[in-house]
Amino acid sequence: MSPESKKLFNIIILGIAFMFMFTAFQTCGNVAQTVIRSLNSTDFHGSGYTRYCTVCLVLLYILKYVDLLYFSMYIAVFIQPFPWSFYTASVFIGIAAAVLWTAQGNCLTVNSDEHTIGRNSGIFWALLQSSLFFGNLYIYFAWQGKTQISESDRRTVFIALTVISLVGTVLFFLIRKPDPENVLGEDESSDDQDLDVSELKSSKALPIFFFLFTEKSLKLCVTKEMLLLSITTAYTGLELTFFSGVYGTCIGAVNKFGTEEKSLIGLSGIFIGIGEILGGSLFGLLSKNNRFGRNPVVLLGILVHFIAFYLIFLNMPGDAPIAPIEGTDSRAYIKPSKEVAIFCSFLLGLGDSCFNTQLLSILGLLYSEDSAPAFAVFKFVQSICAAVAFFYSNYLLLHWQLLVMVIFGFFGTVSFFAVEWEAAAIVARGSDYRSI
Repeated sequence: MSPESKKLFNIIILGIAFMFMFTAFQTCGNVAQTVIRSLNSTDFHGSGYTRYCTVCLVLLYILKYVDLLYFSMYIAVFIQPFPWSFYTASVFIGIAAAVLWTAQGNCLTVNSDEHTIGRNSGIFWALLQSSLFFGNLYIYFAWQGKTQISESDRRTVFIALTVISLVGTVLFFLIRKPDPENVLGEDESSDDQDLDVSELKSSKALPIFFFLFTEKSLKLCVTKEMLLLSITTAYTGLELTFFSGVYGTCIGAVNKFGTEEKSLIGLSGIFIGIGEILGGSLFGLLSKNNRFGRNPVVLLGILVHFIAFYLIFLNMPGDAPIAPIEGTDSRAYIKPSKEVAIFCSFLLGLGDSCFNTQLLSILGLLYSEDSAPAFAVFKFVQSICAAVAFFYSNYLLLHWQLLVMVIFGFFGTVSFFAVEWEAAAIVARGSDYRSI
């Protein structure tokens, strides 16, 4: 197998492994709030995401293979949930995500060059977000016509999701070590940047990871480019929380949708996935012939999201995120429409793919020589903001949550433009793109 074919193989395997793991995890996240509300326990409030971020860069050095199993452990908790197991699993999944997403960015970087980083980001994102389609398709048919989630329904769903996540874990072992030549940032040794899963097991690798995610990450946080990109990243964290947890809960709480309200949660997830897949595939294919840089894609993303937010504001009752288990009979500015609700799901997914594919691409280029700290900071900021959004989603009415995202979305787009313009100016002068 040629070096380029091996790199593309690694990207595809990475995407498929994430697809299996997140078929389970994102489906779990999409229905978790609804499932928790169906439990006859007052000990369950909010979401595991509030614990998810608190340890994203802490205790990183203790992880080996077991890191990948934490996602399966979190999903398995819902088979027979207890407050102590739910909160414990939430903390551990925060630890696991720190390594997994940083390693994902590292793998994407070392298997790409300046010509393929856009294509590979699109391929990975399309495969990853296919996970939203498969899991939610099952939820749609299995929960159709149900107003309450029974214990049998819950156990069947989460046993299946646990098995699927374990399959994804096994697939990570198929990723191969790329050849060192022509790797993005090739003037440095790729030994420290290789994602090869066996390296995580090596005792020598652990101090390297610990060093990268403390001293180097903290220094990187205060650079101008990372500070600007952190605003964009913060927005992706807020809207991640909204489309992955809050919006599905809102749909499930609207009584005017009738007996289909619970199955619509799955249908919403399917159309979010379709938007994500379409965006990832489209921007991956067009990346080679894109003469205008990343800004038009990000601009498209924010416009699509603003349209979605406006339609959600008109269509969804303001008290939907905080409605009791019985749901809400309130009405927004128009009669609640299932078609509009599902269309907004598609727009949320499409807009999210615009932002994330371009953030992955620009981070892979700007920090190609030392990508691990950059992706660690990226995921840390995103997770912090996702956790904050999950916290306030239990208290704020829907229109206030939408306003917060509009504000962060506007300033996040402007800050991304600033970084991209500066990078383009340096390229025009013939300087190294990575020098900024």
